[in-house]
Amino acid sequence: MKKLSARRRHPLAAVVVLLFALAVTGGLYAAFAPAGKAQADETAQSLAIEEGKKLYAVGCASCHGTGGQGSSDGPSLVGVGSAAVDFQVSTGRMPAQQPGAQVPKKRNIYSQAQIDQLAAYIASLGAGPITPTEKQYDPAGADIAAGGELFRNNCAQCHNFTGEGGALTNGKYAPNLEGVEPKHIYEAMLTGPQNMPSFPDSTMPEKQKKDIIAYLQNVNGEKSVSPGGLKLGGLGPVSEGLFGWIFGLGALIAVAVWVAAHTAKAKKS
Repeated sequence: MKKLSARRRHPLAAVVVLLFALAVTGGLYAAFAPAGKAQADETAQSLAIEEGKKLYAVGCASCHGTGGQGSSDGPSLVGVGSAAVDFQVSTGRMPAQQPGAQVPKKRNIYSQAQIDQLAAYIASLGAGPITPTEKQYDPAGADIAAGGELFRNNCAQCHNFTGEGGALTNGKYAPNLEGVEPKHIYEAMLTGPQNMPSFPDSTMPEKQKKDIIAYLQNVNGEKSVSPGGLKLGGLGPVSEGLFGWIFGLGALIAVAVWVAAHTAKAKKS
């Protein structure tokens, strides 16, 4: 009888060895590849926050406080999120030139890279709305008709039916939305700047925001046609009818006076 040189292997031994090899490989990958990428991302984010803090100290701290806590000259920025920073700074509203009822849009003085750094620093102070991606605010394929209905129900009271803006109380106003970039319209709806209410995704989903952007682009686009002729600021049928009555009737009275005056002169001569 032959002498056995080794113990008989268990049928599951090969499976155990394979699983062990996979575990070791997976562990090595998790230990090196993702950690390296995560560490690089964390380092880049830390650098952005640090640079943003420097920009904040120069251009924002005098009004909003050294730590974004706010002051008598500016509100707290804790929790406003990166989207609010991108909107306010990209449109030139911040830094503000002077205090007033409303900060107007003006030429932007920061590059997009600097705006991103400022946004990163403010976002580090507290969670808030995140700057949207192009996919979120791109109106391609959106429902223009649904956007018009949403705009009339939620926005027209201040911005008027075609987004041309309007006066509010105490020196405030709703700005004209013609030519405003889709990204900034989305951010304004998301964050509610100044006198505007906010419409987070829980209240107005992403698709509805895109529908509104598509409507504004369509109604204020170069190919947009007003079937009634002069749209007179898009104020609506009541104001346009009143305009017609006042100026139309005034013109008729002026013509009647002119005809009567010339008729009287003709009779005298």
